Amino acid sequence: MTDTTLLLVPRASSGGDQSWLTSLADWTVSLMEIIGPVGAGVAIALENLFPPLPSEVVLPMAGLTASRGSFTLFEALLWTTLGSVVGAFALYGLGRWLGAGRLRSFAAKMPLLHPEDVDRTVAWFERHGGKAVFFGRMVPIFRSLISIPAGVAKMPLWRFGLLTGAGSLIWNTIFVLAGYLLGENWHVVEEYASILQYVVIAAVGIGVAWFLYSRIRSLMAARKDA
Repeated sequence: MTDTTLLLVPRASSGGDQSWLTSLADWTVSLMEIIGPVGAGVAIALENLFPPLPSEVVLPMAGLTASRGSFTLFEALLWTTLGSVVGAFALYGLGRWLGAGRLRSFAAKMPLLHPEDVDRTVAWFERHGGKAVFFGRMVPIFRSLISIPAGVAKMPLWRFGLLTGAGSLIWNTIFVLAGYLLGENWHVVEEYASILQYVVIAAVGIGVAWFLYSRIRSLMAARKDA
């Protein structure tokens, strides 16, 4: 790793132990130092494909690297947005390949799920898919996963690309600018973003628990009636 890269990466804790987020920041900056702003696009494309990789860390690193003069702020925004769109289209393709038919077959074999659940989800997405894709790009975890139902519902490619690009540009701009302006204090962004991520995870957990509770109650009621 070059001396410049070492300057870019925030120092680990005083005890010498590096967290996995610091290691991710180290790897991201190294990638950008080697292949320039394209590295930022590659990192964000991977973040879309593997949601556990937090864009809240990758994007500020792109801004931080831009602030050091390795590339311009415009290039950071351009390539991170392109990376977001490429990663989203990969998951969209997965959704198109799965299709509603395969998902119905899968749901029929799973306990507490029914093929009608897939039909309702596709119908909802056909009504609200535009808003879901646009705003979903600004919600941790969902920013990646929202591309799959878009593919299942066969949203037109041009519409999916436009909405994904617009939503990604807003999200990316916030975090890239934060890294650009905060510099070595980029951890401030991570702390607030982590709170948002925990809120989303909690909301998903509550939603899943409510779905399971409702489905179990329905099954018990059906058995009593029988």
